[in-house]
Amino acid sequence: MVPVKLTVVIPTMNEADSIGKVIDDVKKHLSETEYEILVVDTDSTDGTVEIAEERGARVVNEPRRGYGRAYKTGFKNARGDYVATLDADCTYPAERIPDFVGILDSGEADFIIGDRLSNLSPEAMTLMHRIGNRILNVTMRLLFRVKVKDSQSGMWVFKRELLDSLNVTSDGMPFSEEIKIEAMTKGFRVKQIPIDYRPRTGQKKLQSWGDGWRNFKFLISKRFGRAR
Repeated sequence: MVPVKLTVVIPTMNEADSIGKVIDDVKKHLSETEYEILVVDTDSTDGTVEIAEERGARVVNEPRRGYGRAYKTGFKNARGDYVATLDADCTYPAERIPDFVGILDSGEADFIIGDRLSNLSPEAMTLMHRIGNRILNVTMRLLFRVKVKDSQSGMWVFKRELLDSLNVTSDGMPFSEEIKIEAMTKGFRVKQIPIDYRPRTGQKKLQSWGDGWRNFKFLISKRFGRAR
């Protein structure tokens, strides 16, 4: 594979309503960076793959379900020295990626987390999700002694070489909190930067109670050596 500076990894499953706009936003704001857009698709049936390819993304099929599974496949196929992640539902600001890449270039950080919660607008997240995020943040802080601001954020920009040192085991939603735990506890320089988080486009896939409870249990299991 020909290397590039940055790979933007976007997991998808039936995101035809929004994937085109997300890709267009990435292309608009990364025009001065050597990059690739890598869409990891889980058996979409609504034209997501066709839209992504028409917009110039490289698509990798991953039929195995799971948020973490999609990212593991994406990271394995990434060609960039840096990796950025975005959801396919227009919630995360692609325009911040160049700023974060600049921070990595400057040597100020190895891993950057987009912090949704510090400047969160009321319409971007339900009260239930806000409460759930706060509980998971407190749990992660207490268990792992890390000063995390947004344990569930899905926007990260980091040096790909870090992946060799991170023991990320989850194939599901806990992948998001686990990769942060690994980066923060393995001695890497982690910066948490506030971002604008927006209401999602398309059908909601997050299961508030179920995913929140699984994330909570995973934190307990990982802390006491039983996470898989």
